[in-house]
Amino acid sequence: MISYFMYVIITLLHYIFNLIKNNRRFGMMRNPLVDQRDVQFVLFELLKIDDLKKFPKFGDQDKDMYEATIDLALKMAVEEVYSVNKEADKTGVKYDPDTKKVMIPEGYKKALRKYNEAGFVGMIEDPEIGGMGMPGAIAMACSEIFTSASLSFTTYPGLSHGAAALIKNFGTEEQKKLYLEKMLTGQWGGTMCLTEPEAGSDVGNLKTKAIPQPDGTYLIQGQKIFITSGDNDFYENIVHPVLARIEGDPPGTKGISIFIVPKYRVNPDGSLGEFNDVVCSGIEHKMGIHGSATCTLNFGDNGKCIGHLLGQPRQGMKIMFHMMNEARLGVACQGLALSTTAYMHAVTYARNRIQGVHVTQMLNPEAPKVAIIEHPDVKRMLLWMKGYVEGMRMLNYYLAHNATLIEVLDGDAKKEAQGMVEILIPIAKAGCTDTSVLVTSE
Repeated sequence: MISYFMYVIITLLHYIFNLIKNNRRFGMMRNPLVDQRDVQFVLFELLKIDDLKKFPKFGDQDKDMYEATIDLALKMAVEEVYSVNKEADKTGVKYDPDTKKVMIPEGYKKALRKYNEAGFVGMIEDPEIGGMGMPGAIAMACSEIFTSASLSFTTYPGLSHGAAALIKNFGTEEQKKLYLEKMLTGQWGGTMCLTEPEAGSDVGNLKTKAIPQPDGTYLIQGQKIFITSGDNDFYENIVHPVLARIEGDPPGTKGISIFIVPKYRVNPDGSLGEFNDVVCSGIEHKMGIHGSATCTLNFGDNGKCIGHLLGQPRQGMKIMFHMMNEARLGVACQGLALSTTAYMHAVTYARNRIQGVHVTQMLNPEAPKVAIIEHPDVKRMLLWMKGYVEGMRMLNYYLAHNATLIEVLDGDAKKEAQGMVEILIPIAKAGCTDTSVLVTSE
């Protein structure tokens, strides 16, 4: 009885993996990054993204447009980003201590130009400010694709959009006019400046200060560490949202404000002015993301760093949490992306690695060698990886879709979508990253 049961299980696994191997039911995409069939399944069969066309915001969009966008992302990710990822991680970011300049891998510069030209930076933003006006789930799918090609690469446009979104949501009309379009089209970059040597998780302990000036601006003085995309030689300008305390404001998080601090000052007509006394004093070397410029930034060492208040005084933490939530969702996507590319590579390797005979022929001395994908335990491992990858994909896409629904629904339906986003963001970040460790280890 037990022997017969085992035979049935082995036969079933053999059947399932023949389907995978032959690219039928599971629709394995012929690229090393993502399972395109599952991406389409989640978007169009589970979430039914194309139904969004009933809302005026998405009235001129359809499934064909979404599929074309994803196809373009796949093509660019494979040809422009994945192709340079290995060399970019090998050479890494370079820092010149004499000139204080940060130089990113050359391959990334070409890829970033094409990425920006295609409009991927501001996918979910309105076309009037440089975006594409796409639903969040489509943007999430493209983010998964590009991140699976190179996590380091996506840190540059990812932080740029996050910083721009803060200005869009909390900036004055003048600030929006000066910064948004250039940031969302990839001409200027952006960061998120929170962490200091003595203020990591305890942000309220920060020492960076803002000194009010007669013209309404502030002199910024302090140091921020571990700043992703903090400086580089690609963007014309880099816009830093900086947490600081206005002189005289109370200690702790309740006294924190947030400021727009560009690398180069911006003139009233939008042109670049003089250097704004923001200097990179060193870079970090992080395993796996050597192509990402993680910087230590000094603000106002020479007393010439000008910052502009974003939002109201002492509302810095409240405002920054909007960007932090976007960053958390981005981290969840990183967990998904690393897992999906690990799974895709594992399947490819298992198909090509020839070792041992099939379990049903193990007593036959003349049995031919087979690919290891034919072995039951390898099948089990791959199915386990596949299951978790698809679960993470559904969670991330569903979360991004609810973020879109918040914009187009009202009443109780809007509240339900809002509640789903609020509860799922920390779950997605922690769950997808923890699971990614297990999937990539498998």
